Amino acid sequence: MPLIAITDAADDRLADYINLTDIVLRSKSEPEKGLFIAESSTVIRRALAAGHRPRSFFMAQKWLDSMADVIADWPDVPVFVGEPAMLEAITGFHLHRGALAAMHRPPLVSVEELLAGARGGEGARRVAILEDVVDHTNVGAAFRSAAALGVDAVLVTPRCSDPLYRRSVRVSMGTVFQVPWTRIESWPAGIAELQAAGFTVASLALSDDSVTLDKFIEMKHEKTAFILGTEGHGLQPATLAASDYVVRIPMAGGVDSLNVAATAAVVFYATR
Repeated sequence: MPLIAITDAADDRLADYINLTDIVLRSKSEPEKGLFIAESSTVIRRALAAGHRPRSFFMAQKWLDSMADVIADWPDVPVFVGEPAMLEAITGFHLHRGALAAMHRPPLVSVEELLAGARGGEGARRVAILEDVVDHTNVGAAFRSAAALGVDAVLVTPRCSDPLYRRSVRVSMGTVFQVPWTRIESWPAGIAELQAAGFTVASLALSDDSVTLDKFIEMKHEKTAFILGTEGHGLQPATLAASDYVVRIPMAGGVDSLNVAATAAVVFYATR
């Protein structure tokens, strides 16, 4: 077990962990470096259980015992150990969830491969699509709901935030590793690919021709893909035009819409 004591916040070996709070920097540099950061012992364990490979671990001395089994499983992976104040100086935040790990980022598969491989190779039946959702918290929350409520796969559009960004992973409690996902290269042209694969595509939005979620469920479509839109302007007009249905959640109290993460949870539960 290569334990490496860290005494200098400028240590070059910690490049993967420097300034993790800078959203612009991390969202660009992590994919370019082929890595993502797993934060907390729970998230690290879920990432490893899903088959992800660690590049290194970074933790305070007091967490070594609780992480001993994980470290032992990866005897050639360096374990950087420092005082809590040193960790905070390097990462930019107070680390109180046990540990960090820099993980190798797996290559993304094609949409066709993802859909075919879901459900143990039986193929996906229920898919969620996140269109241009930019808030990492909402992405993580949507993935957590997808995992909890049995969604087979998640697709994200080119401008959607990275599901493996540190905050998304943390909010998802590591469930982002449980749900198969990939990025759609062309959007909204990719809707036609889903339709060709037999999916009924439903956009969650308010429109004059929308049907209620209850009515849509009564139609008993064999395979469905639900599109959830960005927090600001909602779904693109071209997305709505290409969809088979526009679906709305009936609401009371003068409320016209829900947060995208809340919408996801309602739809996933209702269609489980």
